[in-house]
Amino acid sequence: MPDPVDVPGYLARLGLPELAGHEPSVPALRALHRAHAERVPYECLEIHLDRPTTICPADSIRRIVSGRGGYCYHLNGAFSTLLRAMGYQVTRHVGGVQGHADPAPDISANHLVLTVSDLPSTESPDGSWLVDLGMGDGLHGPLPLVEGIHEDGPFRYALRASEATPGGWRFDHDPSAAFLGMDFRAESARMSDFQERHVELSTSPDSGFVRVALAARRDATGADVLRGLTLTRIGAEPARCELRDSTAYFDALADIFGIVLSPEDRAVLWPRVTEAHERWVRSQAEVTAEAAVG
Repeated sequence: MPDPVDVPGYLARLGLPELAGHEPSVPALRALHRAHAERVPYECLEIHLDRPTTICPADSIRRIVSGRGGYCYHLNGAFSTLLRAMGYQVTRHVGGVQGHADPAPDISANHLVLTVSDLPSTESPDGSWLVDLGMGDGLHGPLPLVEGIHEDGPFRYALRASEATPGGWRFDHDPSAAFLGMDFRAESARMSDFQERHVELSTSPDSGFVRVALAARRDATGADVLRGLTLTRIGAEPARCELRDSTAYFDALADIFGIVLSPEDRAVLWPRVTEAHERWVRSQAEVTAEAAVG
């Protein structure tokens, strides 16, 4: 059975209630993707609040409609369900994000990727599109699934054949971004294919989501990333600052990322965020010192 979806509630969350009942189209897909990237944050705060999440799209949709976000399994799982309910042809794929410290690309299932088909245009003659809201500082709008260079606001990407999986694709991120790129398989995937990695990413002490509280969002001119207490703007007008107190931190969550937490959640989260941030700062200093010695 298809995953249940509150289409009116979801579209209201995106500020696009007028798209209810519209036929699938490239302009509508762009509007949906851009609104989602701007309004629904990429975030992992539930981990730091000791509230385990599932990757069931119905659960993710309820969380999104209520004002929160999630990471790739939540955001792309929910968005694919919305698109299918609206008549789009959507395929889920197993992918792998390559960080700056990763020696080679790998299909590690640490990423859920979407493609949309049957929407031909001059940009995508065969009608295939890369749709991905789960890369933090990644896509603002969908990309035509065509080899070559693609520009998205201030960012410049490349799509090419993957060297990690036969028949798959490689997304090369902008040099200014938080990771090198992402590869994904051509074959379709099920949500259960990501369950094991979701548990690992949300519980392992080695997971970046567990080590540091993270929030991110995209817009037309760049990306905002809050990692611990460090707020960074990537794009045409880059900036970076440290949030020195709880007021500044929770104001940033609310004003930039749209995350409004209860007083009870704030009381739990603040000491954990500051402690994790201090550990992260120490670890970065150790890495820098080791590099200097080497």
